[in-house]
Amino acid sequence: MAAAVSIARATDSTTLQEARSTDYIKSRLGSSKPAVVNDADFKIPIIDISPSFSSSLAARQAVADQIHAACTTSGFFYITQHGVSTASRTGILRQAERFFKEYPRDKKEEMHLRKSKLGYGWEPSSYTSIAGDVESKEAFNFGYEGGLDREGGDGLYRNLDGTSECGNMWPEEGKLEGFYKGVRAYYAEVLQLSRHIFRLFALSLSLPENYFDPMMTHPGGICRLLHYPPPTSPQPSTASSDEEIGLGAHTDYECFTLLHSSSAPGLEILTPSGSWHRAVPVPGSFIVNVADFLMRWTNGVYKSTIHRVVNRGSEERYSVPFFFSVNYDQVVETLETCLKEGEESKYPPIKAGEYILERLNTTTKDGKGFFGNADVVEGK
Repeated sequence: MAAAVSIARATDSTTLQEARSTDYIKSRLGSSKPAVVNDADFKIPIIDISPSFSSSLAARQAVADQIHAACTTSGFFYITQHGVSTASRTGILRQAERFFKEYPRDKKEEMHLRKSKLGYGWEPSSYTSIAGDVESKEAFNFGYEGGLDREGGDGLYRNLDGTSECGNMWPEEGKLEGFYKGVRAYYAEVLQLSRHIFRLFALSLSLPENYFDPMMTHPGGICRLLHYPPPTSPQPSTASSDEEIGLGAHTDYECFTLLHSSSAPGLEILTPSGSWHRAVPVPGSFIVNVADFLMRWTNGVYKSTIHRVVNRGSEERYSVPFFFSVNYDQVVETLETCLKEGEESKYPPIKAGEYILERLNTTTKDGKGFFGNADVVEGK
């Protein structure tokens, strides 16, 4: 039986306070910069998920058990044999390169992040910073819309702020022909895969396989195209003040993330011992990581692990993270099955969409959030 959608209510002040807090990251990073080493005890398992498409519940449960082991240790794992076509995976990286290299700067300015109240559009490196670092990344962000979903959704989709209009901004077709078509092909496949993975997460938590189904009838799905230029000078092999940070240390906000990238490495994961572990790209795979919602739902049993991006090589790096969420009008609160008898939740209930939006707002240049520029608000 599918679980009923939670009717609990989170106060606006609680959601805001939780989203704006940086205590979790500060406590993990500590007072000194972690070293960059190969932590021999830290593993990112590679999981072949092809058995999870079987009609056998036992086969699906076996994959879910591997996921559980990864989520309670590193919080990261690779998946292979996932069913997303090579054509769409190759295609989305090509579209990312085209956008960053070929789309005119003045046209990008028309899609600037400050013109969005949802964090969508073109994101120049100077406008946002996750951890206060000077970041080298350039991004293009977009979210769910009916045209990107093969299932079409249930018609009840709401944005992060509760509104219903489509907030995406797309390049002009005449200036970047075929861009939307390429993005749509990839997004549709990854969205379907994400729904499948969420059912594996349910099994991994000893819940009915369809437990989360009522919570992803109109799910959030923010996708980013990211470009990391090569460093201007050789990067040090250990943590240093001379590092050129691509994307600062952070945890992801939603349920989980599917990361697709070019062959150039860059992802670094903070290990329990306090060192940065370099995640080597595995051809044909996605890297999956637990995000804050699953950490909260499991009362911290599943690890939402701090990570960052540093391009230490001589090649440009392109990556496409897909952040999968429950319906944005869902309240996220600890699962009773993840509480021992007499144990209290570490995390108060929060509103999904509002929490994500407030986390995004903290990354903007002035800290006031998106759509905070008076000229933009007034339509100038």
